[in-house]
Amino acid sequence: MNKLVVLSLGNGDLGNGFGAVTAQLWEQSDPNPMKFTGCLPAAPEIPELYRHWQLLYKALYQRLDWCPRIKIQEADVTNVSEVEFSDLCQRLSNSINAWLNSEPFGNINQQLRTHLDQSEEVRFMIETNDNLLRRLPWHLWKFFEDYPKAEVALSAPEYQPPKKSNVQTPGSKVRILAILGNSQGIDTGKDRVFLEQLSDKASTEFLVEPQQDKLNDQLWKQGWDILFFAGHSSSKEKGLLQLNQTDAITLDKLKNALKKAIERGLRLAIFNSCDGLGLVEHLEDLHIPQVIVMREPVPDVVAQEFLRHFLTAFSGGQSLYASVREARERLERLEKQYPCAAWLPVICTNPAAEAMTWPEKGDGRKRDRSLLPKWHCLQTVLLLGVVVTSAIMGVRHLGMLQAWELTAFDQLMRSRPDEGQDPRLLIVTITENDFQLKEQKQRKGSLSDIALVQLLEKLKTLKARTIGLDIYRDYPVDPKQADLAARMQTQENLFAICKVRDREANHPGISPPPNVPKERQGFSDVVKDPDGVLRRHLLAMKPGPTSPCTAPYGLSAQLAFHYLEAEGISANYTPQGDLQVGNVVFKRLQAHTGGYQKVDAWGYQILLNYRSYHHTPLEVAPTVTLAEVLNNQVKPDQVKGRIVLIGVTAESAHDYIPTPYSGRQGFYQEMPGVIMQAQMVSQILSAVKDGRPLLRVWPVWGEILWVWSWSFVGGILVWHCQSRLHLGLAAGAALSILYVVCFGLFTQGIWIPLVPSVLALVVTGSSVVVYATFRTTATVAYTDNFERSPK
Repeated sequence: MNKLVVLSLGNGDLGNGFGAVTAQLWEQSDPNPMKFTGCLPAAPEIPELYRHWQLLYKALYQRLDWCPRIKIQEADVTNVSEVEFSDLCQRLSNSINAWLNSEPFGNINQQLRTHLDQSEEVRFMIETNDNLLRRLPWHLWKFFEDYPKAEVALSAPEYQPPKKSNVQTPGSKVRILAILGNSQGIDTGKDRVFLEQLSDKASTEFLVEPQQDKLNDQLWKQGWDILFFAGHSSSKEKGLLQLNQTDAITLDKLKNALKKAIERGLRLAIFNSCDGLGLVEHLEDLHIPQVIVMREPVPDVVAQEFLRHFLTAFSGGQSLYASVREARERLERLEKQYPCAAWLPVICTNPAAEAMTWPEKGDGRKRDRSLLPKWHCLQTVLLLGVVVTSAIMGVRHLGMLQAWELTAFDQLMRSRPDEGQDPRLLIVTITENDFQLKEQKQRKGSLSDIALVQLLEKLKTLKARTIGLDIYRDYPVDPKQADLAARMQTQENLFAICKVRDREANHPGISPPPNVPKERQGFSDVVKDPDGVLRRHLLAMKPGPTSPCTAPYGLSAQLAFHYLEAEGISANYTPQGDLQVGNVVFKRLQAHTGGYQKVDAWGYQILLNYRSYHHTPLEVAPTVTLAEVLNNQVKPDQVKGRIVLIGVTAESAHDYIPTPYSGRQGFYQEMPGVIMQAQMVSQILSAVKDGRPLLRVWPVWGEILWVWSWSFVGGILVWHCQSRLHLGLAAGAALSILYVVCFGLFTQGIWIPLVPSVLALVVTGSSVVVYATFRTTATVAYTDNFERSPK
């Protein structure tokens, strides 16, 4: 996200300090700025150091016999060493940093560093009319070293938006008016070469050593975007441009023509060699959006190098500020021959005008697809989409995305609307208070024989259709409770649990109640994922011969089968080996199913489609306590014809299982085992009786096609969008649509790839950017080979 900082120094000078300094910070998405205040102390040493630096700079320039683009008066210093000049540069830099790091300025410094990110692009504008402050090399402040995407610009304290006319620029290219003035002793021909290399992106009109009337006429023509000047100017008179070897003109004489050009769209003026800051004073009165000038006399080679690097970066899609910073920093390689070359370029801006970006100009069509010039764009995006999709699906097949996909699965599960409680179920819970009942005094486990026999009698009277005892009872019934033993042996609608031996977990297993026959036993085993969360439903398995529990079906399946048999609905297997109950086929989970990759799909597993009520799966069905049943506080219609599950919910029993739903502090919400059994029973009944969808996935080819389509979307967005803002908005919209589609299908029982699709969109888009950057870099490298004649 781009940000804007405007540092207003207010009244004052370096000799007396600045007592009311303000800094305003704008974020791109928020029109309301933050404002910070402070002050800057007096720093009288800085003006002295700068004037001394300026004298040595000019003297050094004369001694080294640079080829200048600015004619200046003879320097007062005739003898200067490069060592002395380098030491003076360091002293000036240290003084500027000490001044800006002073305690009175600390609040602004700290607040800016707090609210800015080093990865963000920052336009840093300094408001002042003080000529000396404008000439200071502000980029030496360590702040700009710490924020590599920030660039400084100068601004007048007073400004207003430029006036705009309704005249539209014809054509689809940026239009440049290039003035190549008096070239005596310098080579402006290379400036022309650089501009001509932009022929596919810009339409440039060259005026070579023009007469004043011809220049005036061209400025009056409609639609210039950039004004460029290269040639001589003079520091004796502000704003004097030498058009040719005999004629010179001040900007005052071009005032009306420049004003009209600005109204018609002139957004940037580049004076590659002139008394830059003197020119800016005249242009600021016309409210031109941006001007790029040189602070001091500039060697010919430095001016040419800056122009070359700036045009390459700016026309390649970078912002104006980023392009200037890159071009300025690339001048550092010349500083051994041309000291302080990187100190010279500076942006002078109008904060009330938007910064120009190269792709903004056009006739309604996308000029060059922004980042992909000269591409067969569609073919490239298609090819990248295939490569990225293949890579992502390959990584997915190895199971490296499973954790992310299961996290996304949980989010989709939590986001679904409530479905209401299952009216076919009733859960009898045994709470901590139920442990204190008088019927529970002689209990061995969670439920005493006395309490159990009374509970079964109550449920029989209330006409429960099916009863599931989700409590381990691997011990014989008390001989005094012969009635209970008989019930467990003969009561056809009573089912009990056991646990299969698990060698991997080193669990010996738990036997079923001795009096319950095998056909009314159901295992309690569940299949948890590596993070401990239960997302799968284990319907059946083949226990080992040494297991104390040999039940082939889970308790949930046994209860559902018994309930449905009373309605003439039976369970069997299809020729393909899939379990079918009524007309519903329960497709077996495979090792590679949706987000599950290389999963241990032993037994007969399906995905667990949780039912929620009041945004929690804990209320899947009505619940009553053991005490309420024993005390006759349960109405007949709460029990009649239902499946009744009996289990412990007391925390001391430690029978809790994590679910995809969030609990306290964002951790997974844990669910008592009896309620988990109710969820599983409800899934089977709802699928068979209500047509509620079971969770399923697309075939592999469908998932690949889906992921590839979003990969293609990512590439097209980068190709199509002209600016980072538009790209960000479009990408956000695409991701939102992707989530909505995935969520909509999930509510219908279809789990499609969300995380791989997001990755495909982002990676393909990024790949397009990388490719475009590579192309731009190759262009720069090609241009770097352009030989320069020494000056």
